[in-house]
Amino acid sequence: MKYFELLNEATDLCRKNHKEDGAAKLLLLHVTKLESHILIAKLSEESPEFVVTQFNELIRKYVFENVPVQHLTGVEYFFGYEFNVNEDVLIPRFETEELVNNILMTYDELFAGKEVKVVDVGTGSGAIAITLDLEEPNMNVIATDISNEALEIARANNTKLGANVNFYQGDMLAPLKDRKFDIFVSNPPYIPAEEQVDSLVYDNEPHVALFGGSDGLYFYRIILENAQKYLNETNFLAFEHAYDKGEEMVKLAKTYFPNSEVRLLKDLQGKDRMTIVINR
Repeated sequence: MKYFELLNEATDLCRKNHKEDGAAKLLLLHVTKLESHILIAKLSEESPEFVVTQFNELIRKYVFENVPVQHLTGVEYFFGYEFNVNEDVLIPRFETEELVNNILMTYDELFAGKEVKVVDVGTGSGAIAITLDLEEPNMNVIATDISNEALEIARANNTKLGANVNFYQGDMLAPLKDRKFDIFVSNPPYIPAEEQVDSLVYDNEPHVALFGGSDGLYFYRIILENAQKYLNETNFLAFEHAYDKGEEMVKLAKTYFPNSEVRLLKDLQGKDRMTIVINR
């Protein structure tokens, strides 16, 4: 079977079963270990039997067993970096890249080239913490997570990408005892407990990283209520949250940081997705 026949057949199967058809190309690239432009050049060539077998098995798992592409390939790209992912961590989302970008811009605004201490609470795969460490050499970053399994992935990504993040296991702020930070970051679980979730997400991603109490704000309350004791005088806190929780996040931030500048930022789709709390 030629490459283009293999790809077209899989693409059609995805479409007929209401799956993202772009997954077919991603999985074929994964199996062949080819760059996209090389695969395109080889489309009219015969594909080796092992490629056909492996590719069809992955397509079957994606279409009929509802396994995410990222779990089949073992990786997801975030801010241009390749992160290992599996069922123990949340797959990094595009919106979170926007959070990282806004953190970097706010750092430039407040600290302008100075060394700062940063903490990422609930790091999962380590995507936020590691990217900040790689993108801004003046950031000394630590990260926490309650899950030892998630931290294994995060530490592997840290080594793989040549970053220098230190990771600590513990519930929420527990590992931060006696530490002070200039930048406090968190993308905690924020789906309300009773909310319907797409089966691809619900069946494959860790629930500890998805659900945030009855209203989705449980973890933000814990952080905002207790963060002050872990912050230096000039600081900012940055959160990603559900698009429909912006006003509640601003109110919550103002409750615990009444004298702070609170910025509600939209993502590229125009949705209220990030809140930054600035203390000068």
